[in-house]
Amino acid sequence: MASRHDGDTWDPASSVGATATMAAAARAIATRSDPARVDDRFAEPLVRAVGVDLLTRLASGETAPGDLVEQVWIDVAKVRTRFYDVFFRESTLPQVVILGAGLDSRAYRLPWPAGTVVYEVDRPEVLEFKTRTLAELGAEPTADRRVVPADLREDWPAALYGFGFDPRRPTAWSAEGLLGYLPPEAQDRLLDVVTGLSAPGSRLATENRPGPRPGDEEKTKAGLDRISGRWRAEGFDTDMAKLRYSGERSDVETFLATRGWVLRGNTVRELLAAHGLAPLGDDDLRTGDVRYVSGVLPRAWPPA
Repeated sequence: MASRHDGDTWDPASSVGATATMAAAARAIATRSDPARVDDRFAEPLVRAVGVDLLTRLASGETAPGDLVEQVWIDVAKVRTRFYDVFFRESTLPQVVILGAGLDSRAYRLPWPAGTVVYEVDRPEVLEFKTRTLAELGAEPTADRRVVPADLREDWPAALYGFGFDPRRPTAWSAEGLLGYLPPEAQDRLLDVVTGLSAPGSRLATENRPGPRPGDEEKTKAGLDRISGRWRAEGFDTDMAKLRYSGERSDVETFLATRGWVLRGNTVRELLAAHGLAPLGDDDLRTGDVRYVSGVLPRAWPPA
């Protein structure tokens, strides 16, 4: 698998698009094992429709996770899904924008207030696949769902405007599992654009990964290579280490705070403890430092 580069493309079965299918497989496992905490009934059929044999077997329960999907990643999927579900349930804003929507099914499974418009932004191949698959399942959106086919590395706001987005209205934004798959400068640009499109009272939820310490990137790559090797032996040929953009990047909370956002958050370690889930092992301690953050933009930015 080639490394990421400007202009690369994907669908739900290839390159970075496959990470959305992996996340959906983890949600399917979590839904089956812990339905009180995670209820994504669309995760398994979406994974099945993608057609990656290993991920289908994991999502359906035919193959036990075992060493293929370590329990820590299933538990992280639980707290991550719950974090964003709660964020949207509590936001109750008239406009919602899900950036890098992938196989996210919240437009179909959350109880949105009447009149809510949910914009899903992602590559056209991904959105077309999800829309078609859910229609074949007989699923109906629970909000006014509008798909916005656009690459987040390009001029996606123009596409968003074209589907009726109104920057004068408060918006609930999510960038779930997204920022690490953007180049560092594209991450900053996206957060600046989101801020510029946000009316006072808008809300945002995303993750903040700690900056790498000496040796972290090599350790992370080694861990991802081990996972990829196990999956390759099961017929799923992927190279996880090549899907993310490495290098120094802005601290998300600091970056957003300087643009007027008021944020709060919890580390993965704190969320696991709050949900009564197993603590992280020694090999996963840096994962525990990832913070899930959400907050509000009280005033327009930049100030008048």
